[in-house]
Amino acid sequence: MNYAATLAVLVVLAFCFPLTVQLAAQVGVPEAVALSLLGALGTFGLATFTVRWQVNRHRARLSLLEAARAQVAADPQNPRAYFVGGEHLGTLLLRLDRRREAAEVIDRYARLGGARESEIVALREALSAAERRRHRAQGREA
Repeated sequence: MNYAATLAVLVVLAFCFPLTVQLAAQVGVPEAVALSLLGALGTFGLATFTVRWQVNRHRARLSLLEAARAQVAADPQNPRAYFVGGEHLGTLLLRLDRRREAAEVIDRYARLGGARESEIVALREALSAAERRRHRAQGREA
């Protein structure tokens, strides 16, 4: 089912909710059953929307990542090639939980001549914060 069809089904369900409850009550279906069923359908709709939103957000991040990697591959000595859409490649990798790759990219970026020290410091702080979160999460699991 595509997005427009999903949205149309949800709109129709929201509009028909009170009518369906009244009709079910007239037919003899207990109101609790009708509300439970419609609540389940609403929950399913919300879950579907949330999953699709998360998948689309992840796809957008992956496309940004690919664009940044292509820029770096085309001109690895240009510090501006490490940015796409105002965001650094290392930050994108950290958001996707790819700390090892992010560390390598940040080190390469730091070795470039035109890289700003403030950007390098901010990237290294973000990397260390991600490492601390990972260690805390591992500590909770143990």
